[in-house]
Amino acid sequence: MPPSELPPDDQLAGLLLAGDEAAFAQVVDAWSPGMVRLARVYVSTEDSAAEVVQEAWLAVVRGIATFAGRSSLRTWVYRIVANTAQRRGGREARSVPASSLGAGDGGGDAQGPTVDPARFAPPGHPHAGHWQRPPSPWPEQALLAAEVRAQVAAAVAGLPARQRVVITLRDVHGYDSDEVCSILEISAANQRVLLHRARAAVRSCLERYLADGEEAS
Repeated sequence: MPPSELPPDDQLAGLLLAGDEAAFAQVVDAWSPGMVRLARVYVSTEDSAAEVVQEAWLAVVRGIATFAGRSSLRTWVYRIVANTAQRRGGREARSVPASSLGAGDGGGDAQGPTVDPARFAPPGHPHAGHWQRPPSPWPEQALLAAEVRAQVAAAVAGLPARQRVVITLRDVHGYDSDEVCSILEISAANQRVLLHRARAAVRSCLERYLADGEEAS
């Protein structure tokens, strides 16, 4: 059932607290698919993501009495999913040999320019700081093509974890910035930086893919 058909938060929280099985079934059906997608950002397999969601729902049932209404109920639930998935993802990462791990969040989130400085006019130029080599246009047909969607998915999957979860919540789930900050417990400024870097990285991957396609044709 779509979230819009669920009762208001205060009523829904009361139903869950009272152990109303019908209300619980409704909210599980409405929110679980998105919860699985969020969990999958942190963990390595679909099965692992499904287990995270099961664990999160148990935590919701056990902790519903602590819901204080400072955020929406869905945001509160998603925060539980994110925390649960992050812990599980950390355990999975520790089971992988260190030599097989990439740079992780440190390099991707905080180091280096988001966009190649050569794309902008240099100091002294009449239009310093403006695009001198703007992003390539993205043909609508190409954006709809399955192989391009696969490229986007691969680009997102290759992002550092914090960038990956922010772009997933914003551009896949459609959450606004305030909700993302609440779910991930990060500042608005941090959310903006992570989203900007993630979108720039995905755009760069698509530009290279489309340019390679044009050269091949």
